[in-house]
Amino acid sequence: MENKFLTFIRPYLSFIDNGHFFRQPFSWLYTLLAIVNLLIPIYVFYQASHNIIFDRPAKFVIVFLLRLVIVAFAGWVGFQLWWDRKSKIDMSSTAGDEFIATPVLSHFIQTLGEWIGTWIGLVGFGFALLTTIILRDDYFVVSLGIPYLNTGWNSGWMAILTMPIVGFLIIVFSRFLAEQFKALSAIANNTKKQQTSP
Repeated sequence: MENKFLTFIRPYLSFIDNGHFFRQPFSWLYTLLAIVNLLIPIYVFYQASHNIIFDRPAKFVIVFLLRLVIVAFAGWVGFQLWWDRKSKIDMSSTAGDEFIATPVLSHFIQTLGEWIGTWIGLVGFGFALLTTIILRDDYFVVSLGIPYLNTGWNSGWMAILTMPIVGFLIIVFSRFLAEQFKALSAIANNTKKQQTSP
């Protein structure tokens, strides 16, 4: 008969070994990041109001409102991305896998890269387009209610072309990195199963 005093943590150890210990907190993190994406436009509007954006010339107010629409759209896309990936993190590893933390972390790297790349592609392209078409040659432009220097990276036709490309490359690189981690853990898990099989 087993000593209960020495074995009472077995459910906890099983929780770690079957991967729930790693997947569940990341699922909560994905949910939190999805909600944050919905709150970003509200925070941006609050910050802009605090910086008295509506007291500026009409051209800057129009650009701000259009940028706010872009941020709101990117926030909605980001929310859907994190929410969708949250339901798929449980499939990152299966019961009996020896290496379970690596697939979870690689899934997070992939999703984070998809999110950053999407934001840069959408918001960067939209901001550059508005700055180039409406603000044109203004040396100081208004970004979400906060004046910043127009350096050329955030406006101009070059930025309009490069922002989607940069976003795409970030998505590709993060996916590549995540797939390398997944491949290593898959090889290790398969090798372990072959060694233990009769």
